[in-house]
Amino acid sequence: MTLTSRLATRADLPALRPLIDAAIAELQRGFLDAAQIAASHAIMGLDTQLVDDGTYFVAELDGHLAGCGGWSRRATLYGGDHSGGRDPAPLDPARDPAKIRAMYTHPAYARRGVGRLILSRCEQAATAEGFTVLELMGTLSGRPLYEAAGYRVVEHLTDAAGGVPVPLVRMRKNLAGTVVPPQHDADHD
Repeated sequence: MTLTSRLATRADLPALRPLIDAAIAELQRGFLDAAQIAASHAIMGLDTQLVDDGTYFVAELDGHLAGCGGWSRRATLYGGDHSGGRDPAPLDPARDPAKIRAMYTHPAYARRGVGRLILSRCEQAATAEGFTVLELMGTLSGRPLYEAAGYRVVEHLTDAAGGVPVPLVRMRKNLAGTVVPPQHDADHD
């Protein structure tokens, strides 16, 4: 089996949306209850600004769309086109962490290196643009992947924008080799 990756284009959007829906619905089982999974659709999803910025990747396994994810040089930490509170302000690599965004693996291709490949591509691209710290908002189901890749939890929180509180973890990784200090745990709606 051959796993490859490339930058996503607008032509990929019709295929990405069902992949993302399937990932949210299937891969969070065992971590969230049915109401939390349903609410997750309101706070997660694809931000097409990432595609337009050329910072969103797709992974293919033997020619089949297996996953997607990206990074951002903008202030928004998470959420899709439909989410409120998005902030397109540019980040300064000298003081701001780049954002890892909208990482999804199709359930049929879970645990085959798809997430690791995309995460690696994101880290390489952000580093090439001068960022030394990366930040993401992870789901409980995504946390093991990110921890294995060197990300550390800096905050536990909840997002209730979908009507039910969904637990999330804000995580960081310092690409320059120093430790990112943990911050306090807090619950936010």
